[in-house]
Amino acid sequence: MVAPEEYAHMQLVAPESVGLSSKRLEKMSSWMERQVSSNRLAGLSAMIHRRGQCAYFNCTGQMDIEAGKAMAEDTIFRLYSMTKPITAVAAMICYEDGYFQLDDPIAKFLPEFAEMQVWDGNPSALSMVPAEGYITVRHLMTHTAGFSYEFMEASPVEAFYREHKISFNPGRQTEGRANLSAMTTRLAQAPLVRQPGSGWGYSVSIDVLGRLVEVWSGEPLDRYFEERIFQPLGMVDTAFSVVAEKQERFAACYEPTSGGGLSGLSSQAAVIRKSEGIGLKLSDAPPDSHYLEMPETFSGGGGLTGTIGDYGRFCQMLLNKGELAGVRILGSKTVEFMSVNHLPNNKDMAAMGQKLWSESSAEGIGYGLGMAVVIDAATTQLIRSTGEFFWGGAASTAFWIDPAENMFVVFMTQLVPSTFYPIRSELRVTAYQALID
Repeated sequence: MVAPEEYAHMQLVAPESVGLSSKRLEKMSSWMERQVSSNRLAGLSAMIHRRGQCAYFNCTGQMDIEAGKAMAEDTIFRLYSMTKPITAVAAMICYEDGYFQLDDPIAKFLPEFAEMQVWDGNPSALSMVPAEGYITVRHLMTHTAGFSYEFMEASPVEAFYREHKISFNPGRQTEGRANLSAMTTRLAQAPLVRQPGSGWGYSVSIDVLGRLVEVWSGEPLDRYFEERIFQPLGMVDTAFSVVAEKQERFAACYEPTSGGGLSGLSSQAAVIRKSEGIGLKLSDAPPDSHYLEMPETFSGGGGLTGTIGDYGRFCQMLLNKGELAGVRILGSKTVEFMSVNHLPNNKDMAAMGQKLWSESSAEGIGYGLGMAVVIDAATTQLIRSTGEFFWGGAASTAFWIDPAENMFVVFMTQLVPSTFYPIRSELRVTAYQALID
């Protein structure tokens, strides 16, 4: 365990002062050490904040095994889908500025989506029928628009994505790269997997939302993030690329020696549960990583990099209902509205057709505006609070915000896919067992 005094600028407080046990937090540190010693993870970092104070921070292992670099407080990670809540906040800033209503058709702002086609369900052919309604902004923010991801294999639509180079992730294609506007226009030519609003399906919806932020604001997404979120919150290391002077702090990303890669996110491999690690192989690292260059496509769905401290500031802003250190990003009611279930008739994701996904179970979990929401803690069969909101990233990063406990947790590591080990479930147990009031 790293000595707390080494992270003095984290402003750690005595855990007991915010209702956590110093003794029981030793279990958290031991669990983190085991992730490295058992060959699950190269290195990891975790923080627990409660009642506005940082009660626990620790990092262990290595950020880059090959380079012999230890994990550190200022290590920069690939956030992947933990980018999505940031894009949702950006969109809601535009909402507060009066640019749209949630039930506006996105074709009002992106006319290329005015006449969408929908796959008719034939598993052997990409036959289509007209969409029965428009895609709305709310559909985008709740993953009910009917889009998909190119790395999935659920329908012929994903094959269409791959054939036509529809990918917002700059690392997943070497040809057909385009800026966010052009990639979104390319997406509009693809059929939807399902009728808009008819089911929950993880997808490029938040990438389209990022394009809408550009249209509403008149600014590139990276600049809007910087001006309206990162600078005000002091998120000094969060960006779509890692600039030269920070590359020494950029972590390597790993896969298990078998069964790795993004394809594991949406397959039955997601049910694999291994107690001991099987070893690691390098997936992406400096000096060859594409993250060292500014991407052509600013992916609001998964393109950002950042530190655990930066993301903690973002979480504290949300827990504070839109404000941090005297800087207000959103109105308090807006944050409350984002963090309640927006799926129709208060359904959970299971009732909306989602059976399995890497960032969350489906039972008892609804979806707010850009984040999952716990609508029935007991039904999730995992220790948590009703009203919690959360998400994670493909490289096994995670965060959750628990208003009932006035607490948030941020966890960073770099292992793809995030489903290979039950790390997030174990993390919840070891974090919550330390609460004593």
